[in-house]
Amino acid sequence: MSAMQRMSRKERERFDQLFRAVFEALPASVHTLLEEAPIILEDHPSAELSAELGIDPDDPDDILCGLHTGVPLTERSVQHADGLETIHLFRVGILDMAGGWEVWEDEDGQSWGGSDRIREEIRITILHEVGHHFGLDEEDLERLGYG
Repeated sequence: MSAMQRMSRKERERFDQLFRAVFEALPASVHTLLEEAPIILEDHPSAELSAELGIDPDDPDDILCGLHTGVPLTERSVQHADGLETIHLFRVGILDMAGGWEVWEDEDGQSWGGSDRIREEIRITILHEVGHHFGLDEEDLERLGYG
């Protein structure tokens, strides 16, 4: 599924059901943090956002699963007190990163796809973006296993 391909209503409902299960299983401390930076689910980033981030929507290797917007806690000052922070999760990117709806194996015997893999990718993406909320960069998140 390419980044600009639309999900069917059924796929979106199926994804959102997996999202809710992951979200409900997150620790209370993460839920508290998400009150400051709510999650917005979208199928994919807008064309404008993709252009701004240098993402080619036609390149299957250019996958965006999530995006933290706002000022991380480590960079805030009183002038940012009223700043709006959000976490965007992109269904198509997460689905692509997980390997799709159906379970399959790559040439190395690694299992991809299916509901369990999608749930894990949703969880990783949420925690990755929460990490950005705390000022962690991509290297920090990679070391923690949320890269």
